Order: sequence, then structure tokens, then C-alpha cells
Amino acid sequence: MRLTFKEDIIKIYQTERGVLILMILNLLISIALLIFSLINLNPNSAVVKVGYGDIGGYRDGSWTDMLAFPLLAAIFGILHNLLALRIFHKRGSGMTKFFLIITAALIAGTFLVLIRLLGES
Repeated sequence: MRLTFKEDIIKIYQTERGVLILMILNLLISIALLIFSLINLNPNSAVVKVGYGDIGGYRDGSWTDMLAFPLLAAIFGILHNLLALRIFHKRGSGMTKFFLIITAALIAGTFLVLIRLLGES
């Protein structure tokens, strides 16, 4: 029997508060990433640093290439929490916690890459 979204959230709140805390944490840091990346979009500049390669160094591109960071923030904040609900329903709390911790690490890595690119621009 498939639970609805609301029932899944209630079940997580009642039985697994750790999962709920990780979901809220991921949502909050992804909102912080979204705000930080939108604030640092620079549509007035013609060329910004958009990537880094070990051999070629930093790659130049337009500011629209930096829209990948707000998109990643939305994916990490919304889609990954919905995936966490699905994982909780199918696999349980242990796998869900692992998934949410990996998501938090991905968000931190995205922050690091964005800060590094902004430092070189």
C-alpha cells in the first residue's frame, strides 16, 4: 500500500526525526546555495569563469552558463527530498539518511566550486 506525500511526512515526523532533520537541513542549505548563486550572477559582465580543468586551467564563458548553480540548488532542495521520501518508503531510514548525507556533501561541494570560480572572476 502506497502512502501519500502527507502520510509519509507524518510517518517520518513520528518515527524518524533524524531523517526529518536531515531533510530540513538539506532544504535550508540548498536555499542558501540558491540565494548565493543568484546574488552572484553577474549579467553585466561579458566573460566569467565557468569551469576548471587540470590541464587547461579556468574556462571562460558567459554569465548564462552560471545558471547551472541555481538549477542544482533547486534539484538538491526539492527533487532530492522527494527522492528521500521514496527511498524511505522503499528502503527504510538507514538508506535515507545515507542518501541525505551524500546530498549535503554534494551541496557543500557545489558551494566550494562556486566560491572558487567567483574568486577567479
